[in-house]
Amino acid sequence: MDKGFYLQGDNGRGVLLIHGLTGAPGEMAFLAKRLNRHGFSVHAPQLAGHCADLKQLLATRWEDWLGSVHTAYEQFARNVDEVAVAGICVGGALGLALAADTPRIKRAAVYSMTFEYDGWNMKGWYKLAPLMRLSRIAPPLRHLRFEERHPYGIKDARLRERLEKAPDTFIDGALPYMPLGALDEMYRLCEHVERNGERVRQPILIAHARDDDMSHLRNAHRLARALSGPVTMLVLEDSFHMIHVDRERKRVADETARFFNGGEHAPAASR
Repeated sequence: MDKGFYLQGDNGRGVLLIHGLTGAPGEMAFLAKRLNRHGFSVHAPQLAGHCADLKQLLATRWEDWLGSVHTAYEQFARNVDEVAVAGICVGGALGLALAADTPRIKRAAVYSMTFEYDGWNMKGWYKLAPLMRLSRIAPPLRHLRFEERHPYGIKDARLRERLEKAPDTFIDGALPYMPLGALDEMYRLCEHVERNGERVRQPILIAHARDDDMSHLRNAHRLARALSGPVTMLVLEDSFHMIHVDRERKRVADETARFFNGGEHAPAASR
């Protein structure tokens, strides 16, 4: 069952919201509702291979995920005057890949960009990146998986407690682990984005937590260097990786709305 959703706005502008790797459209619900209050129509599609099981996820490549985004954009663009795109982690990378392919995209926002899983809580397995390259040569390696670790990208203790009590229902359709094969695809996608960054000429908002437990802030600056268009950097001081659901989720949503409405600089942003 497709778990994507759509909210109709009244300002003629649309935002395509893209969930993260092993995530689901439901994780974008708060952001979507907040943007909708600002007048935007919002479409949160389901990426290919997601919201099912390990087998279906590993049957897809990053090109399939991007194909989902292109299809969603083509359908969505018929209903609004203009489209901006925003996404978390892999979703943000997919949004930039779409922007590179589609000059009609007006603006993009990238949350918690991840070229490398090098945050303070990733000391164990992020160094296995070279091994991930073997997953296409040795298919059994694609099924190796890593369970998500406390604090799960969430600084807010109340939200984290809800996740720990009901991990299977916290975000409907999300997987609580990361398979090696999917990580390999993520790295390939991010390499594609970096190689093609000069084709991204739209204004870009990059939002990242200073204390991101999964992806160090250096990932945000690396992305900014790769892009051709003007970049606004928003560094958050009270969140971990999942900035779109964590303590500063309202600020993330409101700054995104402001940026998509033409604001060039996020107030109180720090570098």
